[in-house]
Amino acid sequence: MALMKKDQIEEFFRRLSEANPQPQTELEYRNTYTLLVAVVLSAQATDVGVNKATKELFKTIDTPGKMVALGEGELIKHVRTIGLFRTKAKNVIALSEMLVSEHGSEVPHVRAALEALPGVGRKTANVVLNTAFGKPTMAVDTHIFRLSNRTGLAPAKSVRAVEDRLMKRIPAHYMQHAHHWLILHGRYVCKARKPECPVCAVADVCSYKAKTTF
Repeated sequence: MALMKKDQIEEFFRRLSEANPQPQTELEYRNTYTLLVAVVLSAQATDVGVNKATKELFKTIDTPGKMVALGEGELIKHVRTIGLFRTKAKNVIALSEMLVSEHGSEVPHVRAALEALPGVGRKTANVVLNTAFGKPTMAVDTHIFRLSNRTGLAPAKSVRAVEDRLMKRIPAHYMQHAHHWLILHGRYVCKARKPECPVCAVADVCSYKAKTTF
Protein backbone atom coordinates (compact mmCIF):
# COMPACT_ATOMS: atom_id res chain seq x y z
CA MET A 1 0.00 0.00 0.00
CA ALA A 2 1.44 3.33 -1.09
CA LEU A 3 1.42 6.05 1.53
CA MET A 4 -0.73 9.07 0.83
CA LYS A 5 1.47 12.11 0.36
CA LYS A 6 1.25 15.25 2.50
CA ASP A 7 -0.56 17.24 -0.15
CA GLN A 8 -3.03 14.38 -0.64
CA ILE A 9 -3.74 14.20 3.09
CA GLU A 10 -4.30 17.94 3.18
CA GLU A 11 -6.77 17.70 0.31
CA PHE A 12 -8.39 14.61 1.83
CA PHE A 13 -9.29 16.45 5.03
CA ARG A 14 -10.07 19.71 3.28
CA ARG A 15 -12.84 17.98 1.37
CA LEU A 16 -14.19 16.12 4.39
CA SER A 17 -14.16 19.39 6.30
CA GLU A 18 -15.95 21.24 3.51
CA ALA A 19 -18.67 18.58 3.35
CA ASN A 20 -19.17 18.43 7.12
CA PRO A 21 -17.61 21.39 8.97
CA GLN A 22 -18.81 20.36 12.45
CA PRO A 23 -18.99 16.56 12.62
CA GLN A 24 -20.59 15.05 15.71
CA THR A 25 -20.69 11.66 17.36
CA GLU A 26 -23.79 9.63 16.55
CA LEU A 27 -24.09 8.54 20.18
CA GLU A 28 -26.87 10.41 21.97
CA TYR A 29 -26.03 11.90 25.36
CA ARG A 30 -27.07 14.71 27.72
CA ASN A 31 -23.80 15.70 29.35
CA THR A 32 -20.20 14.57 29.74
CA TYR A 33 -21.14 11.82 32.17
CA THR A 34 -23.78 10.29 29.90
CA LEU A 35 -21.33 10.55 27.00
CA LEU A 36 -18.83 8.51 29.01
CA VAL A 37 -21.48 5.90 29.83
CA ALA A 38 -22.61 5.72 26.20
CA VAL A 39 -19.05 5.21 24.95
CA VAL A 40 -18.42 2.46 27.50
CA LEU A 41 -21.62 0.74 26.39
CA SER A 42 -20.71 1.12 22.71
CA ALA A 43 -17.74 -1.27 22.81
CA GLN A 44 -18.49 -4.08 20.33
CA ALA A 45 -21.94 -2.58 19.77
CA THR A 46 -23.48 -0.13 17.32
CA ASP A 47 -24.29 3.47 18.15
CA VAL A 48 -27.86 2.83 17.04
CA GLY A 49 -28.19 -0.05 19.50
CA VAL A 50 -26.72 1.98 22.34
CA ASN A 51 -29.01 4.93 21.61
CA LYS A 52 -32.07 2.69 21.75
CA ALA A 53 -30.96 1.25 25.09
CA THR A 54 -30.13 4.60 26.70
CA LYS A 55 -33.03 6.67 25.36
CA GLU A 56 -35.20 6.17 28.44
CA LEU A 57 -32.29 5.65 30.84
CA PHE A 58 -30.73 9.06 30.25
CA LYS A 59 -34.05 10.86 30.75
CA THR A 60 -33.70 10.32 34.49
CA ILE A 61 -30.21 8.92 35.10
CA ASP A 62 -27.71 11.61 34.13
CA THR A 63 -25.26 11.79 37.04
CA PRO A 64 -22.95 9.27 38.70
CA GLY A 65 -24.92 9.51 41.94
CA LYS A 66 -28.21 8.70 40.22
CA MET A 67 -26.58 5.73 38.45
CA VAL A 68 -25.24 4.33 41.73
CA ALA A 69 -28.69 4.73 43.28
CA LEU A 70 -30.26 2.95 40.31
CA GLY A 71 -28.06 -0.08 40.90
CA GLU A 72 -26.63 -2.78 38.69
CA GLY A 73 -29.78 -4.89 38.54
CA GLU A 74 -31.97 -2.05 37.28
CA LEU A 75 -29.29 -0.87 34.86
CA ILE A 76 -29.14 -4.34 33.33
CA LYS A 77 -32.84 -4.07 32.49
CA HIS A 78 -32.07 -1.01 30.36
CA VAL A 79 -28.96 -2.31 28.58
CA ARG A 80 -29.66 -6.03 28.16
CA THR A 81 -30.08 -5.58 24.39
CA ILE A 82 -26.41 -4.54 24.12
CA GLY A 83 -23.63 -7.09 23.79
CA LEU A 84 -21.71 -7.93 26.98
CA PHE A 85 -24.41 -6.09 28.94
CA ARG A 86 -23.66 -7.69 32.31
CA THR A 87 -19.99 -6.75 32.27
CA LYS A 88 -20.77 -3.28 30.97
CA ALA A 89 -23.43 -2.68 33.62
CA LYS A 90 -21.00 -3.73 36.33
CA ASN A 91 -18.36 -1.37 34.95
CA VAL A 92 -20.79 1.56 34.65
CA ILE A 93 -21.82 1.21 38.29
CA ALA A 94 -18.19 0.84 39.40
CA LEU A 95 -16.96 3.85 37.41
CA SER A 96 -19.90 5.89 38.70
CA GLU A 97 -18.96 5.01 42.28
CA MET A 98 -15.37 6.06 41.57
CA LEU A 99 -16.48 9.36 40.03
CA VAL A 100 -18.51 10.11 43.16
CA SER A 101 -15.81 9.10 45.64
CA GLU A 102 -12.68 10.34 43.86
CA HIS A 103 -13.71 13.05 41.39
CA GLY A 104 -16.56 14.97 42.99
CA SER A 105 -19.01 13.34 40.54
CA GLU A 106 -17.23 15.02 37.62
CA VAL A 107 -15.70 13.24 34.62
CA PRO A 108 -11.93 13.90 34.68
CA HIS A 109 -10.31 15.50 31.65
CA VAL A 110 -6.93 13.83 32.17
CA ARG A 111 -6.19 10.61 30.27
CA ALA A 112 -4.64 8.72 33.19
CA ALA A 113 -7.63 9.45 35.43
CA LEU A 114 -10.08 8.41 32.71
CA GLU A 115 -8.25 5.17 31.98
CA ALA A 116 -8.23 4.33 35.69
CA LEU A 117 -12.04 4.09 35.60
CA PRO A 118 -13.52 0.57 35.27
CA GLY A 119 -14.38 -0.27 31.67
CA VAL A 120 -12.51 2.73 30.24
CA GLY A 121 -9.64 1.92 27.89
CA ARG A 122 -7.55 4.12 25.66
CA LYS A 123 -10.13 4.32 22.86
CA THR A 124 -12.94 5.32 25.23
CA ALA A 125 -10.71 7.91 26.88
CA ASN A 126 -9.81 9.33 23.47
CA VAL A 127 -13.48 9.71 22.51
CA VAL A 128 -14.35 11.51 25.74
CA LEU A 129 -11.28 13.75 25.63
CA ASN A 130 -12.06 14.74 22.04
CA THR A 131 -15.85 15.03 22.15
CA ALA A 132 -16.35 16.45 25.63
CA PHE A 133 -13.15 18.40 26.19
CA GLY A 134 -12.09 19.36 22.67
CA LYS A 135 -8.69 17.70 22.82
CA PRO A 136 -7.02 16.56 19.57
CA THR A 137 -7.11 12.82 20.15
CA MET A 138 -7.68 9.91 17.79
CA ALA A 139 -9.89 7.00 18.87
CA VAL A 140 -9.17 4.21 16.40
CA ASP A 141 -12.16 1.91 15.94
CA THR A 142 -12.65 -0.75 13.26
CA HIS A 143 -13.74 1.85 10.70
CA ILE A 144 -10.71 4.09 11.21
CA PHE A 145 -8.32 1.12 11.32
CA ARG A 146 -9.69 -0.21 8.02
CA LEU A 147 -9.77 3.19 6.32
CA SER A 148 -6.26 4.12 7.44
CA ASN A 149 -4.84 0.92 5.97
CA ARG A 150 -6.98 0.82 2.83
CA THR A 151 -6.40 4.42 1.75
CA GLY A 152 -2.72 4.65 2.61
CA LEU A 153 -3.46 7.41 5.10
CA ALA A 154 -1.74 5.68 8.02
CA PRO A 155 -1.22 1.97 7.38
CA ALA A 156 -0.05 -0.12 10.33
CA LYS A 157 -0.66 -3.56 11.81
CA SER A 158 -1.99 -2.57 15.23
CA VAL A 159 -4.63 -0.13 16.47
CA ARG A 160 -2.10 1.78 18.57
CA ALA A 161 0.34 2.00 15.66
CA VAL A 162 -2.41 3.40 13.43
CA GLU A 163 -3.33 5.92 16.13
CA ASP A 164 0.26 7.09 16.55
CA ARG A 165 0.75 7.36 12.81
CA LEU A 166 -2.47 9.33 12.31
CA MET A 167 -1.46 11.76 15.04
CA LYS A 168 1.77 12.42 13.15
CA ARG A 169 0.35 12.55 9.62
CA ILE A 170 -2.90 14.50 9.99
CA PRO A 171 -2.36 18.29 9.72
CA ALA A 172 -2.75 19.96 13.11
CA HIS A 173 -5.51 22.26 11.87
CA TYR A 174 -7.71 19.24 11.13
CA MET A 175 -6.99 17.17 14.24
CA GLN A 176 -9.90 18.43 16.31
CA HIS A 177 -12.53 16.85 14.06
CA ALA A 178 -10.43 14.22 12.25
CA HIS A 179 -11.66 11.41 14.48
CA HIS A 180 -15.30 11.99 13.57
CA TRP A 181 -14.63 12.61 9.88
CA LEU A 182 -12.82 9.29 9.59
CA ILE A 183 -15.41 7.30 11.55
CA LEU A 184 -18.30 8.69 9.50
CA HIS A 185 -16.45 8.21 6.22
CA GLY A 186 -15.60 4.63 7.14
CA ARG A 187 -19.12 3.90 8.33
CA TYR A 188 -21.02 5.28 5.34
CA VAL A 189 -18.65 5.44 2.36
CA CYS A 190 -15.43 3.46 2.83
CA LYS A 191 -17.37 0.39 3.97
CA ALA A 192 -15.81 -2.92 4.90
CA ARG A 193 -17.20 -5.26 2.26
CA LYS A 194 -17.53 -2.88 -0.65
CA PRO A 195 -16.33 0.72 -0.39
CA GLU A 196 -18.48 3.14 -2.37
CA CYS A 197 -15.63 4.57 -4.40
CA PRO A 198 -17.82 5.98 -7.22
CA VAL A 199 -19.50 8.40 -4.79
CA CYS A 200 -16.48 9.02 -2.58
CA ALA A 201 -15.41 12.67 -2.43
CA VAL A 202 -11.78 11.75 -1.83
CA ALA A 203 -11.36 8.76 -4.13
CA ASP A 204 -8.84 10.50 -6.38
CA VAL A 205 -6.45 11.23 -3.50
CA CYS A 206 -6.79 7.77 -1.96
CA SER A 207 -4.10 5.13 -2.63
CA TYR A 208 -6.49 2.17 -2.67
CA LYS A 209 -5.84 0.29 -5.91
CA ALA A 210 -8.89 -1.97 -6.06
CA LYS A 211 -11.42 0.86 -6.32
CA THR A 212 -14.99 -0.24 -6.86
CA THR A 213 -17.31 0.74 -9.68
CA PHE A 214 -21.09 0.71 -10.04
